[in-house]
Amino acid sequence: MLQEFDKKIKTDKTSKPKTHSLLSLMPYLRRYPVMVALSLGALLIAALSTLVLPFAIRLVIDQGFVGRDETLIDGYFQLLLGIVTILAMASALRFYCAYWLGERLVADLKRDVFQKLISFSGAFYDQNHSGEIMSRMAADTTLINTAIRANVSQALRNMLVFIGGLVMMVVSSPSLSFMVICAIPIVVLPLVFYGRLVRRLSGKAQDVLADLNQYGSEALLNVRTVQAFGAQRHVIEKFSNSNEQAVDAGLVRTKARAALTAIAIFLVMASIVFILWYGAHDVMTGAMSPGALVQFMLYAVFAGGAMGALSEVWGEVAQAAGAADRLTAFLDLTSQVKEKQAVKKFDDEVRGQVSFSDVSFSYPTRPENLVLDGINFTVNPGEQVAIVGGSGTGKSTLLQLLLRFYDPDEGQIQLDGVPIENVSLDNLRAQFALVPQEPALFDASVYDNIAFARPGASKESVIKAAKAAQADEFINRFDKGYDTFVGEGGQSLSGGQRQRLALARAILHEAPILLLDEATSALDAQNEEKVQTALQELMAERTSFIIAHRLSTVMKADRILVLDQGRIVEEGTHAALMEQGGVYAKLAQTQLQADG
Repeated sequence: MLQEFDKKIKTDKTSKPKTHSLLSLMPYLRRYPVMVALSLGALLIAALSTLVLPFAIRLVIDQGFVGRDETLIDGYFQLLLGIVTILAMASALRFYCAYWLGERLVADLKRDVFQKLISFSGAFYDQNHSGEIMSRMAADTTLINTAIRANVSQALRNMLVFIGGLVMMVVSSPSLSFMVICAIPIVVLPLVFYGRLVRRLSGKAQDVLADLNQYGSEALLNVRTVQAFGAQRHVIEKFSNSNEQAVDAGLVRTKARAALTAIAIFLVMASIVFILWYGAHDVMTGAMSPGALVQFMLYAVFAGGAMGALSEVWGEVAQAAGAADRLTAFLDLTSQVKEKQAVKKFDDEVRGQVSFSDVSFSYPTRPENLVLDGINFTVNPGEQVAIVGGSGTGKSTLLQLLLRFYDPDEGQIQLDGVPIENVSLDNLRAQFALVPQEPALFDASVYDNIAFARPGASKESVIKAAKAAQADEFINRFDKGYDTFVGEGGQSLSGGQRQRLALARAILHEAPILLLDEATSALDAQNEEKVQTALQELMAERTSFIIAHRLSTVMKADRILVLDQGRIVEEGTHAALMEQGGVYAKLAQTQLQADG
């Protein structure tokens, strides 16, 4: 899947976006048939009105001026005014409908892509930066929006004017039209060749800009670390260098587009001047009327102008096509953690029995490194099981497999005797309440962060959960209490405060199985004792998995599983494991010496 993602999403230097990629957006346009019909209808009327103007002017010249009939002149100018009015109204309607469709299509596409992104498993984000993805999505949707509301509509109109202009040129003068048709390859071939270069440069500029945005986003997200190490100058210098590269890439693209525009205008207009010179001789010999020459001239100008405009927007349409390719490629990807078509839901209350049977697992980014190797154990309903071991022994991985952030390479995990891959992901994860080691808090209020576990929860239930997590006291010390914003990632809070908010969120979730991953690691001794009391009350009615290094956290567990190199090497109560004098006893002794 990730190779496919890299191929489709990350722009290849040799890739050449095809404009027909925009057809992948057709399902979104079909949702709004009325607006599409109005837009196309207005576009057609505007194009026809433009094409009627030269014919009306010919009538004014040949029948009005030559015949010196004032009544006819007045009538023809009234006709011209009517055509211009229709053209203006149709153009305004086309602009509004195209703008509306662009905004609506991009909003729908963003929603669908984000819905897809939020469903991808951990394996996807192990190899792809979320900041880069969001930056590219923002840039690509902007390109598509501009293309739909302006460039595509303008390109279609110019295409109609160009084709209509050519047809009317033939009607006006077949001989002059033949010369125009012969000149078309001379004009078009250089534009096509040069246009490909512009598209390649545009893709490169987009890549450089995406890298710049990603680096800037990461630097701001970790601004405190940057400042703590006094690395502002280094970060600013690196950002400035990347910024200059983005500017240089943009200028190269702009120069190429400017040259393309100049070439297009010169070739088109030079051809028109030559052909009109030839036509002027036909008027002198009487082979054409003055009005017919003016009509042909206007159609030639319209067709030439339409072709020149097409060349200007072609690069932007091609960029939008590439953007559509990248975004719709997201929609074609599938998560490595897949739901079966026929999935089970836990309709009744879950008892909380969990079993691992011969489970082995390695992360997709390190397939050669076996994190878990043949894990077997069963946790009974209501049992408190602590998982201990050194760093990198697979403790947190067990919880991630339970939540199906990943699927095991071998073996099976069951909940109440049901293989978890047979349960819908939403229903499965609803049975767990997670308190991670690094709590994920949003740049929102304290209330919103706790209520995230149960959207729409009442203020009373949120306060009750906060009190149970020993968080109500420090929350009420804030000026705005539960309405206080915690900052991005909860950076305005201490580590202990963040952990207690995460614990309150888990308590509010009221799930039958509790997952505690170093849930009290950031608490001081006094607050840890309070939270431990709250946890004991909470765990008394739930199956609980406890990952911790502190003896005070694990020694009260009903059972302790000791992991070493991906295997369960010891199992038992704190007292029994201390008597064995094995891995657990050594870990405990090391901690006691460190605490002492």
